[in-house]
Amino acid sequence: MEVNNEKTQRYSPLVAAGVFLGLGLGGFFDGILLHQILQWHHMLSSVRPATTVPELELNMVGDGLFEAGTWVMTIVGVILLWRAGKREDVPWSSRTFFGSILVGAGLFNLIEGLIDHQILGIHHVKPGVNELLWDIGFLVVGATLAIVGWLLIRADQLSGDRQFS
Repeated sequence: MEVNNEKTQRYSPLVAAGVFLGLGLGGFFDGILLHQILQWHHMLSSVRPATTVPELELNMVGDGLFEAGTWVMTIVGVILLWRAGKREDVPWSSRTFFGSILVGAGLFNLIEGLIDHQILGIHHVKPGVNELLWDIGFLVVGATLAIVGWLLIRADQLSGDRQFS
């Protein structure tokens, strides 16, 4: 049992780096694709619809603060990855690393989807017809990413594969 705990502890710096990178990258994907390119919603669009220039400006500030938060998560992930890379006791593994990124991206969807879409209701994935279905789909994608990521990490730890390929 101690060997398993020791192995988990050694993987944890790589997992933490991947999760933070996944949180940041998941947020960037949401902000860039849904907020900016598709313009399905803005950060406050359900409570302050962007129907006037001042309301649009307010929503853009909200989007900017959101993007700043995802940038911070990404920077934290890079720093953690850098620190993990300097440790001899951290096994490098692409399955663990990319699985961790999927866990982080999935957690981003779940946390942001539950808090902003459901609890606070400040915006929805795609307002209008089928709004709830889009929101549920966002949560399902998040849960799927997190589960697939966790399975990759778990499979890697059980196999003992420690090569970063």
